[in-house]
Amino acid sequence: MSTEIIDLHHWFDSAPGRYLLQWEQGCFDAAVADIFGYHALQIGMPLLDGLQGSRIPQRWRAAGATFVAGPGAGPAPHVVLHSGALPFADNSLDLVLLPHTLELSPDPHAALREVARVLLPEGRVVISGINPLSLWGLHQRRCLQRWGGPWYLPEDCQFIAPWRLRDWLQLLSFEVGAMQFGCYRPALRTEGWLRRFACLDRLGPHAWPILGAGYFVVAIKRVHGMRLLEPAWRHRPAPAMPGVSAINRNRDSAQHSSINIPDRKNT
Repeated sequence: MSTEIIDLHHWFDSAPGRYLLQWEQGCFDAAVADIFGYHALQIGMPLLDGLQGSRIPQRWRAAGATFVAGPGAGPAPHVVLHSGALPFADNSLDLVLLPHTLELSPDPHAALREVARVLLPEGRVVISGINPLSLWGLHQRRCLQRWGGPWYLPEDCQFIAPWRLRDWLQLLSFEVGAMQFGCYRPALRTEGWLRRFACLDRLGPHAWPILGAGYFVVAIKRVHGMRLLEPAWRHRPAPAMPGVSAINRNRDSAQHSSINIPDRKNT
């Protein structure tokens, strides 16, 4: 059977893509509503407006060099950039959104390092991705290994496990909050069949919480303060010097003055 390869942006036009996009939009709207600051940036996924619920005044959308404007591609970005080399100064942004950005990056760890560089201390990074250990990920591997297709998930993504992403963030001094998982319906291709299993979205978070097709992470950049401690000898009193007996010159001179020197004439 011939494989049907589809990229991530076109995949979001399918029924499972719209289902995942709707869940992610709700997660982003809830997460950014209580994040304050002056500058916010979303990198990738123009179809998803992750900053629409943000109160930050300066908001920008960025796309990769492969972005092609056209119908169905979403609104035009404000800037085109490379996720591994962000054109922003150190400690200049309060919020960075990465919706599926790491999955499309050739070097996702380098992209995270750049985000850590441009974020202010206590700044937030919000990440969404597809869980490779979900029912969708297992269906994808089974189709490829046994039948050779057709593809269910996009072929141009390298899916990152959520616990692996957590380790990367902790190595970059991020404090990772609780991860959210969603989209527990099976790997089905039509909206009608997906609606038949809508009850699994209520059952999944309690029965198999980490097997959701999508995951959502909010992490805070922590910069530990430093206090210089003075050495202990600065506060320790100086030891007393041992006493030295002083010569009483007045007494010695008085003794010398009392000596009788005989007169040479009398001798």
